[in-house]
Amino acid sequence: MIRKIRLTPKGEIDIMVEAEIISPDSFAGKSEAELCELSVWQGPRQVPLGEFFEVEAWDEETTGDGDGTVDILIDGDASRIKRIGQRMTSGRIEILGSAGMHLGSEMAGGEILVRRDAGPWAGMNMSGGLLEVFGDVGDHAGSAYRGSWRGMSGGNILVRGNARSQVGGGMSGGEILVQGSVENFCGIRQSGGLIVVEGDAVRGVGAEMIGGSIAVLGEIHQFTPGFVAAGTERDPALGEGKVEGEFAKFLGDYAISKNPKGVLFVKEAVV
Repeated sequence: MIRKIRLTPKGEIDIMVEAEIISPDSFAGKSEAELCELSVWQGPRQVPLGEFFEVEAWDEETTGDGDGTVDILIDGDASRIKRIGQRMTSGRIEILGSAGMHLGSEMAGGEILVRRDAGPWAGMNMSGGLLEVFGDVGDHAGSAYRGSWRGMSGGNILVRGNARSQVGGGMSGGEILVQGSVENFCGIRQSGGLIVVEGDAVRGVGAEMIGGSIAVLGEIHQFTPGFVAAGTERDPALGEGKVEGEFAKFLGDYAISKNPKGVLFVKEAVV
């Protein structure tokens, strides 16, 4: 049996809403009435979830592996809703519009699917699960929180559009795939895991990197000076697959370590 829950936005939201309770873990075992009464924060006040969403809940039979899970559908735009899916460990969330800041922060399992865009800090400190965004994501996807040196440690982030700056900052594990382009300092302070960018990068790729791998299939407009050439490699195997073509291989960042383990593959590098 799968618990299905549909949240339909009631109207425009002015002050952003903090709603980490929108999660399969928090929704499990609750009736429609109980879900409506769950508290979210809007500025300094606590407000029932039902003030912002129409809530429908029902059970569906299943013959697969999803027995006992919770499946949440947000049927509309949630760009003014922050922290959806924060710390979730199982289940599924699908958002038919965009999502606000901190989507899937610290998530450890389950799946989040966003049909449009996601705000900054998506997948922050993520340790498991899948976060897939069909549009663009803001700054700090898969990164460490401010003041921390450890970001994403596991799981997968798939961005079908573009990502802004500091994708995978402090990343120590897991995989990030950006099918578009990224901006500044992708993989800054990375110590493990894999980032693949199918488009271009502006500057600072792998700055302060000591481990893990980054592959840029497009052009890096301003190359990080702490990387040294290490030959070329064709169709390098990365994560569960490989990227096709002839890549220049670099090791770094020697600016902060005498023996860095970071590997950067680039198709078109401006050094």
